[in-house]
Amino acid sequence: MKKILTIIVLGISLFWGENTMATEALNIKQQAIAEAASYAARGNQDGLKRALIKGLDNGVTVNEFKEILVQVYAYCGFPRSLNALTTLMQVTEARGSKDDAGALPGAKPTGSALEYGAANQTRLIGAPVSGKLYEFAPAIDEFLKAHLFGDIFARDNVDWQTRELATIAMLASMENTQSQLESHIKIGRHNGLSEAQVAEILAIADQTGVDDVLFGKGGENTAYAKYFIGTSYLQPLTRDGVGISNVTFEPKCRNNWHIHHKGGQILLVVAGRGWYQEWGKPAQELHPGDVVNIPPEVKHWHGAAKDSWFTHIAVAVPAEGASNEWLEEVSDEEYDKLK
Repeated sequence: MKKILTIIVLGISLFWGENTMATEALNIKQQAIAEAASYAARGNQDGLKRALIKGLDNGVTVNEFKEILVQVYAYCGFPRSLNALTTLMQVTEARGSKDDAGALPGAKPTGSALEYGAANQTRLIGAPVSGKLYEFAPAIDEFLKAHLFGDIFARDNVDWQTRELATIAMLASMENTQSQLESHIKIGRHNGLSEAQVAEILAIADQTGVDDVLFGKGGENTAYAKYFIGTSYLQPLTRDGVGISNVTFEPKCRNNWHIHHKGGQILLVVAGRGWYQEWGKPAQELHPGDVVNIPPEVKHWHGAAKDSWFTHIAVAVPAEGASNEWLEEVSDEEYDKLK
């Protein structure tokens, strides 16, 4: 998952741009905007509806949400944007006139959209933008400057910091956009987002992905909570025969060291970033698509990375007299050595 970029980008030093904000956490309006942008990018209308209601209840205006969901098309395509705007329309119609419509954008600057778009792009990023790609395909450079920065970013009822917050959430919710995500994290920081706020946006985008897990997150794993540090969620997939469960870990959550006696276990990683470690061996970083075959009688633990939700399907290998032996916790000192 793209959360691994947090480790890379949070150490990059940049000059602060306009709209500087040194707060160390997102406020509830910013959280709702990040959630809405992420759900919209994923095409998850149920999650988007919850985020929109949360935002409207906490001061995000209808027109602010309109701006963010229109902007979705520039980064995720028209279908995602149109579907998201339809959901917003349905939410506002159901809520009646209780919500603040908010300000409309002011008049666009006069003159060439290409020229003032280029100026906006330079101010937003902190330097003029050029490169081989734009020489190879000059049309995309013109469209970025004249339309994205000359039209969308010229609409002034949502500030640039908020637009970048939403863009980071969108890009973090899509596959194969690492380069663009890293660039927009830098731009977000240039426009006042703190390192902690960027990390929180990435965590929100990662959490929205849990809702897209094939079998769902399930309920809180209270029956085994004493064997976990942090909160986990359990969705049993079978009731008879081979035991199969979907297990989701919140960031930093991990289970204790333990042993499967007689029967082993197979882990199928489906979302997020996590860790698996056998006693006496280095920890193994896990990503979607990874498979871990845990032999019986091997002492081990598994869980989420510090900055990512993590989901795997656990398959119990049947064996007569099979049992689990739960052992000591994975200490903070051990766990904190992991990236």
